Amino acid sequence: MGRRSAYPEEFRRDAVALYRAAGGKRMYAAVAADVGVTGETLRSWVRQADGVAGRGPRNEQAAEGQDEELVRLREENKRLRRAEAPVAAGARDPAPGGRVFRSRGEVRTRRWDFISAHRAAFGVKRICRVLGVSRSGYYRHLATEEAHAEREAEQERTMAEIRAVHLEHNGAYGAPRIHAELRAQGRKTNRKRVTRRMRVHGIVGRHLHRKKRTTIPDRTAPPVPDLVHRDFTASALNTRWCGDITYVSVGSSWLYLATVIDICSRRVVGWSIADHMRAELVTDAVEMAVAARGGRVHGVVFHTDRGARYQSAVFAEVCRRHGIHRSMGRVGSSYDNALAESFFQGLKRELLHGRRWTSKAQTRLELFRWLTYYNRRRRHSAPGYLTPAEIEQQLITSPTLSHVT
Repeated sequence: MGRRSAYPEEFRRDAVALYRAAGGKRMYAAVAADVGVTGETLRSWVRQADGVAGRGPRNEQAAEGQDEELVRLREENKRLRRAEAPVAAGARDPAPGGRVFRSRGEVRTRRWDFISAHRAAFGVKRICRVLGVSRSGYYRHLATEEAHAEREAEQERTMAEIRAVHLEHNGAYGAPRIHAELRAQGRKTNRKRVTRRMRVHGIVGRHLHRKKRTTIPDRTAPPVPDLVHRDFTASALNTRWCGDITYVSVGSSWLYLATVIDICSRRVVGWSIADHMRAELVTDAVEMAVAARGGRVHGVVFHTDRGARYQSAVFAEVCRRHGIHRSMGRVGSSYDNALAESFFQGLKRELLHGRRWTSKAQTRLELFRWLTYYNRRRRHSAPGYLTPAEIEQQLITSPTLSHVT
């Protein structure tokens, strides 16, 4: 009998679905990096899933090779198209009779070039008199022409990088996170400049304004103290967690998402997605978090609201078995679980807002994709615009930043 996987079945199933959804456009290593496992681990999960579905290993291996070859050919095709794009004669020529320059900008942008082109034949003084411009203006233009050209080229490069980051993160990032992403890529640019260029070009992140209360407390449950008191900070991993439940409309039905977030790093260490609101929804999320931390969670404080699932006997027993101390805020106060509320606001703003979902399988896949993206690539404002993965790596490798032994 093989060794039991440290990853829950739900996680492995969703990771396989994410790889298959790529349709051969992404290799194992690329998808595995997003999920947070090795390429070989993901490959073995896909093989196991194909075995359950009735596919033989020989067929899976052949399909795997075809997928990776297809990825290589597509990338090669893109490269060839980019190389051939400038070859077409006149591809970027303006239309005959069209206006090449901006309104009232024809003379202003070209007069200095005209003077330079004809100065040898007529002299600068005569041409400036005919055009009605000053010689000092012309010589000032010559002195600053190179600097102007460099500045314009720099602005074009900055805008191209801003658009690339904005597109890469599905239009969710605003100026602060785009600036942080550019800095992480080694691009030294001012945050105010990024904000100004985005405003001029109409590039904005996503925003939400509406809120809805969903917590239904159990008035008969034993009282649980508030051990956090709105202090959503932690100096080490696995000392404080928080969690909550949200729902996603899918056609005429619902999917529910329960989360467990490490307050120190903001990483979602556990989650569960289901079409029911039974206590198993929250206990499965806790079990995943425990597995993700290698079972070393004794003494961690898990803070939630006073929803009926978190006050259930089943949930209390799971926490007791793992040595987790329960903590709950007051009823009807979103500030008492502000970090979990903020997480769901980000989810709704960046993934759910403005989209209509009709398939539970596709919705589940998109939720899983966003959760793995959130953990490994999304930058957070509170911890200096680092990703949860970067924060945890720093805490693990630097003894001055972590109290973890």
